[in-house]
Amino acid sequence: MQKLNDNIYYIGVNDRTTHLFESMWPLPKGVSYNSYLIDDEKVAVVDCVGQDFFEEYLQNIREVIADRKIDYIIVNHMEPDHSGALQLFRQFYPDAKIVGNKKTLEMVGGYYGVSRPDDVVVADGTTLSLGKHELVFSLIPMVHWPETMVTYDKTTSTLFSGDAFGCFGALNGAVLDCYMNVEPYFPEMRRYYSNIVGKYGAPVQGALKKLASVDLKMVCSTHGPVWTENIERVVAEYDRMSRYEAAEGITVVYASMYGNTRRMAESVAAGAAKAGIKNINVFDAARTPLSYILESIFTYKGLAVGATTYNGSTNPAVVALLKAISLRGVKNRVFGAFGSFTWSGKAVKTISDFAGKMNFTVPSASVELKQGFSLETAEKCIQLGLKLGEEIKKV
Repeated sequence: MQKLNDNIYYIGVNDRTTHLFESMWPLPKGVSYNSYLIDDEKVAVVDCVGQDFFEEYLQNIREVIADRKIDYIIVNHMEPDHSGALQLFRQFYPDAKIVGNKKTLEMVGGYYGVSRPDDVVVADGTTLSLGKHELVFSLIPMVHWPETMVTYDKTTSTLFSGDAFGCFGALNGAVLDCYMNVEPYFPEMRRYYSNIVGKYGAPVQGALKKLASVDLKMVCSTHGPVWTENIERVVAEYDRMSRYEAAEGITVVYASMYGNTRRMAESVAAGAAKAGIKNINVFDAARTPLSYILESIFTYKGLAVGATTYNGSTNPAVVALLKAISLRGVKNRVFGAFGSFTWSGKAVKTISDFAGKMNFTVPSASVELKQGFSLETAEKCIQLGLKLGEEIKKV
């Protein structure tokens, strides 16, 4: 538990044991599940935690209000890492009314069977008075679930933003950004966004426009630090990512069986460096978790993808990558394709066709290698990287 201001408390928990978030995304630095308590004439909790953390969570609540009752539990987002403890919460705080929109309360019933007729259904612009604190609710559907909403405390200019503006990474002592080194959280924010929210750029843009005129002094997300000094930077980062804007740099991804396609990737990277590109990430798609590759793709303008032909198709690791990029609707990338085969080529055509469907800028012909790597192939790949780098610098 930590006090954030006169009446608002952080009562969330850290998870340092889960290996994969959503059973997909690595958590080497853990993750926090943030929850907040507003101690007013009426007591409100904003967002809950997962079921496994309820004992610790209950201790955090009691540290603030002892044995007093809770009037409201506001559910901004129904994903089980934030709502999983609702059944237990209702057992310990039976008088608390769940506050959510129509879709939220449908999910509360569907997931946990604990919705009640006296729960509070809110719509866009609905207000709720706790005494001194006046709360306003805004619906931001598909950021990144259909029931998602945010809660704004007009009294303290605090936005309880749900998953919006969140990031991976447990909180190491401090909760407020002004008392910590925030730099490690920004790569984790890009990874969180690209992995989980990346498909929903248009809804995120809609939410940002909706909140643009709101005075923000504190942003309380459900993951990561509470933002005060860095609000402008955090909002700008989400704005940039949701518009698919990127910095000067290139992500080179390959899948290789016997090293030939890997050597092609190294040559493409060398060509990009020759063009003056300083930010270059090279990933083996078969060995690097997709999570980190997506973060790089959402960060840099350039993207080069290479693969071996495998069983008359494309290496499965690259097929999965292309699907992930397509699913997220990535736009405005400078793209190059390369690959290899032994007797029947398929991969390069698949990758090139993908670039066409995505409307990526393709400044150079693809490079396709039959059988063994050679100095001639190296030079072609260097030229591919060079042309990619030159185009990246133009856009």
